[in-house]
Amino acid sequence: MNKLLIVGTVAFDAIETPFGKTDKILGGAATYIGLSSSFFNVDAAVVSVVGEDFPKEYLDLLENKGVNIEGIEIVKGGKTFFWSGKYHNDLNSRDTLVTELNVLADFNPVVPQAYKNSDVVLLGNLHPIVQSGVLNQMTERPKLVVLDTMNFWMDCALPELLDVIKRVDVITINDEEARQLSGEYSLVKAAAKIHTMGPKYVVIKKGEHGALLFHNKDVFFAPALPLEEVFDPTGAGDTFAGGFAGYIAQSENISFDNMKNGIIHGSNLASFCVEKFGTERMVDLDKKEVNTRLKQFKALTQFEVELEE
Repeated sequence: MNKLLIVGTVAFDAIETPFGKTDKILGGAATYIGLSSSFFNVDAAVVSVVGEDFPKEYLDLLENKGVNIEGIEIVKGGKTFFWSGKYHNDLNSRDTLVTELNVLADFNPVVPQAYKNSDVVLLGNLHPIVQSGVLNQMTERPKLVVLDTMNFWMDCALPELLDVIKRVDVITINDEEARQLSGEYSLVKAAAKIHTMGPKYVVIKKGEHGALLFHNKDVFFAPALPLEEVFDPTGAGDTFAGGFAGYIAQSENISFDNMKNGIIHGSNLASFCVEKFGTERMVDLDKKEVNTRLKQFKALTQFEVELEE
C-alpha cells in the first residue's frame, strides 16, 4: 500500500447552524481527512496533537478506520484545540465564536519514522512554519505534496506561507482565498498567478458550486451534487481534500487526467459530510453508499452533444 501522511488538527468543535447546534464534538482537519482517506486502499497516518482531555474512543475510532495514530502526540495536563462557530442561513458564511489553540500553540510535529518516505503528503490547514517543518523531516521527496491553507495565514504569516507554497505540487483553497492570495478577481487569472508561486496544480473549492482544477492552460470543473439536505458544512473542504489525496495515493497516477477523478472522489465524499453534524455521517458511511453516489455524479456530469460541421 502507498503511504499517505496527513498533518493537521485533531480537535473539538461546537457548531451552530440554522438546523440546530452541538456541544463539543469530534472535529479537526486531520480527523476529516483521515476518515475520508480511509475509503481508499492506502496506509494513512495522522500527525497532530491533542490534550489529556481528548477521549480515547475518538483515537480508537481513527485506528479502527485503519488510520495510523502513532504521530498524534498527547500532551499530559494539556487541553485540546477547540473551535466554535455559527453558520448563517445560507450556510456559506459563518462567524467564529471561540478559538482556543491550547496544545496547538506549541505544536512541533514529529513524523513517525515509518512515514518519512510517504508517497503523498497532505498538509492540512496549520501555521505555514509547522507545514514546512513536516516537509523538512521527509527522507525523500514525496511524489505529491498537497497544501491546504486559509486567509488567516495570508493575513498574518504571508512570507512563511509563500515559502511553503514554493515546495508543494497542489494547493487547495476556496475562491475568496484564491483571490486574496493572487490579487486577481478572475479565478482563471488567479490560478495562473498561483502557478507562478510554485504549485503545478491549483484546486479552487467553491462550496455548493463545486470545485475547479487548474494545470497550466488545462481546466476541469466538478459540480457539487445537489442535495436535499445540508445540515453542517464543517469539514467538507477537508473531507474533499482527503478523498482527493486518498484516491491519488491509491491509484499511483499523478497526472491531470487522473486528478480529475480525484476531484470527483473528493466531491463525492464531501457530499456525505454535510448531511449530519460534524464527523457523524463520515463515521457511519459505508463503501456501498459511496459507490452508489459516485454513479449519481457520473450521471450528473455525463452527456453527449452532436456538433454540426
